[in-house]
Amino acid sequence: MKRILIVEDDPAIVLGLRDMLEAEHFEVLTAEHGETGLNMARENKIDLLILDLMLPGKNGEEICRELRSSGFSQPILVLSSKSQELDKVLLLEMGADDYVTKPFGVRELLARIHALLRRSFRPEQEADVIVFEHCTADLKKHQLRWPDGRVSELSAKEVRILGYFSEHEGEVVSRDALLDAVWGYDSYPSTRTVDNYILSLRKKIEPDPSHPRHIVTVHTVGYKFFLEAKT
Repeated sequence: MKRILIVEDDPAIVLGLRDMLEAEHFEVLTAEHGETGLNMARENKIDLLILDLMLPGKNGEEICRELRSSGFSQPILVLSSKSQELDKVLLLEMGADDYVTKPFGVRELLARIHALLRRSFRPEQEADVIVFEHCTADLKKHQLRWPDGRVSELSAKEVRILGYFSEHEGEVVSRDALLDAVWGYDSYPSTRTVDNYILSLRKKIEPDPSHPRHIVTVHTVGYKFFLEAKT
């Protein structure tokens, strides 16, 4: 049975989510305080984290970043209120895999949960480390590391994109192929979603994101990935 942790401070939402998920035969853990939720995510073996952004004690962004920096590799689904201005790139940078806006529909939320669980990254199936000229991507720890000691976080989908690119280095990879490999067609993201993730990855791995040399656009088709910078 898959185990899902809900970190949300609204008791009504927690109750509704718990009932919905238990009806779908998930085991459910809950926390209403940020610090408690962070500790539960660290101490329990969970398959997915549902995380509210606005929490007492420690907010969702802090929890997300701390978990990713410690090697937490399970999918994170963020809950946000309609009034919050969400920067999608910021969500990716802090390590979230997907988000839904309150109020949300049950079918939409379940579809996103099932899609994340199906695509949950398995490190043993792909190379753990990708070494670039200027930095190293540790896919198991979801981190980029530089020789000067700097570290930045990679979201689970960024890890899967890099893993897929590394398996197809030098080949033309279409947006549709990435959607199928990373999201699955039945999760219904758009090709624009792929472009947003590529934009985020370029900001992290490219020395000059405005002139990418590792993830190169192939006009109207998709991308080519080069471990050694393409000149």
